[in-house]
Amino acid sequence: MSGRANKQTDAGGILYVVATPIGNPGDISARAIRTLEEVSLIACEDTRRTGQMLARHQIHTPTVSHFEHNEERRVPELIERLKAGEKIALVTDAGTPAISDPGFRLVRAAWEANVRVMAVPGASAAIAALSIAGIPTDRFTFEGFIPARAAARRSRLEGLRREPRTMVFYEAARRLADTLAEMATAFGQSRDAAVVSEITKTYEKTARGTLVELERRFRATPALGEITIIVAGAPDTSSIAGAEAGSVTVNVGEALEVLREAGLGLKQASAVIARLTGIGRREVYQNAVKSRSDDSSDD
Repeated sequence: MSGRANKQTDAGGILYVVATPIGNPGDISARAIRTLEEVSLIACEDTRRTGQMLARHQIHTPTVSHFEHNEERRVPELIERLKAGEKIALVTDAGTPAISDPGFRLVRAAWEANVRVMAVPGASAAIAALSIAGIPTDRFTFEGFIPARAAARRSRLEGLRREPRTMVFYEAARRLADTLAEMATAFGQSRDAAVVSEITKTYEKTARGTLVELERRFRATPALGEITIIVAGAPDTSSIAGAEAGSVTVNVGEALEVLREAGLGLKQASAVIARLTGIGRREVYQNAVKSRSDDSSDD
């Protein structure tokens, strides 16, 4: 996309991207209510659900459906109305539009049509969960929903194995335990994580622990509702020779030798190192195999 600025004045059409509550109805802002009252049209994911929210606040603005399967047809219609000078609000069923919800295509089309786009910020499950997880927030990446198919899920998680930033995921409750197990395999069982369910709602719950601890917990007692998973980033593995485990520095190569001398097999020793360092067991094992191969080739 070009770096052009959107310079349209208030006299022209404006697309307002309006965040709505993700659970607690009291989380809607005064500005959001005022905007929804003043626009000529509200484009929403589900007109019935949005209608209930509007009725609660005695807002009578007309609505039109705008969701994943009608975007191709609906976006041009909305852009024409915006170009004609109308002010339109974009909302989704809950939270901030375009964040794992419909809206990105309309926002991009508005920019390309030189229509002014303005944010009316508010609730977002990703940010709300991140703020209470107790996991570093200085750098993070939002991964949204990972693929439902097993092979694609494993591939996506494997690609994030060395991601140093805190990771934020959305997941369906029915897949939570399986996803945590796959994350433990990809990231290491001892990786810190948090699971937040039903955030801002009456039965909001946050569970913290290692990935393997959380997997066991939700395998025994399945979660309900909307789920956000926060996973700590990978430890610094720029040098496989050393990695920090809490306040203890572990030299991976030396530790493997000690464990092997103590009678552990390479796979068992790799699992112990992974537990201590947070490095994936598979990574420790593969590096050990490669190191042994390199040593043999030097003979």
